[in-house]
Amino acid sequence: MNKHDFYFDLPERLIAQTPLKDRSSSKLLIMDKKTGELEHTKFKNIIENINEGDCLVLNNTKVIPARLIGHKKTGGAVEILLLKRIEKDKWECLVKPGRKAKVGDQVIFGDGILTAVVQEIVDEGNRIVEFKYEGIFEEILDKLGDMPLPHYIKEKLEDKYRYQTVYAKEEGSVAAPTAGLHFTNELLEELKNKGVKIAYLTLHVGLGTFRPVKEENILNHKMHSEYFVLQEDQAKIINDTKESGGRIIAVGTTSCRTLESCAKEDGKVYSNSGFTNIFIYPGYKFKIVDCLITNFHLPESTLIMLVSALSSRENILNAYNEAIKNEYRFFSFGDAMFIK
Repeated sequence: MNKHDFYFDLPERLIAQTPLKDRSSSKLLIMDKKTGELEHTKFKNIIENINEGDCLVLNNTKVIPARLIGHKKTGGAVEILLLKRIEKDKWECLVKPGRKAKVGDQVIFGDGILTAVVQEIVDEGNRIVEFKYEGIFEEILDKLGDMPLPHYIKEKLEDKYRYQTVYAKEEGSVAAPTAGLHFTNELLEELKNKGVKIAYLTLHVGLGTFRPVKEENILNHKMHSEYFVLQEDQAKIINDTKESGGRIIAVGTTSCRTLESCAKEDGKVYSNSGFTNIFIYPGYKFKIVDCLITNFHLPESTLIMLVSALSSRENILNAYNEAIKNEYRFFSFGDAMFIK
């Protein structure tokens, strides 16, 4: 199976640069995963396609302002993007310009209220960095850091909150679980009132989400690991739904991957935490996920491979071409798809 099998031609004008004012007013393309049949509607109308007794599974991770701009003692500008916490004050980071960030180098931020020392060079040129500061790291980061928007978004985000879901709680992501950006508190309340169950899990989204597949044979691609948590009470909600005949609807590929990482062959999920590097592509047999709410993904990405696994590559590429024809907005701030 080659990565080019998942290629489609996307006009640049359809890459959404800014979020819509009303989260739930985005377009929604509904697709029957078996037949490939398509329906166009608005996201707020998704409630008509979710039944009493179904369970929505939401990723409650919160994006941290992980992009820091500082300078070395010599005056040279340095950008550090936090990727993964290793210990309390040690992080794996992407440093630019990387070739000049040597072990022992110090980077100063915000007139010295935060400094970083490069400790080690690891895979793909990333750095292990130790931060030194007084006070609470998260408060300093909130003051000095910027939201780490994906490389394809060129416009500055006016409101940081719009790159968070309304239910974001657990800090640790460097990218938002973007399928969840379409939900408002009001829509979630409507769904609850209809009898739809809500379960939460956490997967801290890393930069690996945006890394291209370099291997022509996708089976040779190595996924980056990301930290997840599924609590016992939330696992019970999901299992009870399954046992009573309701559908498990993953909101986003992050929720989907976490659920499948926590599922066993018996069709149940089990409370767990740790790192997952699960790679889902066509041929994968889903253990727990029935339906998926997701955004439109990059060509040849692991994400379009995942959504193809839930239906078929042909159905997904047909749906994407239909979305392009109808001027849907793509990627993080774009429109949504419900694969049911």
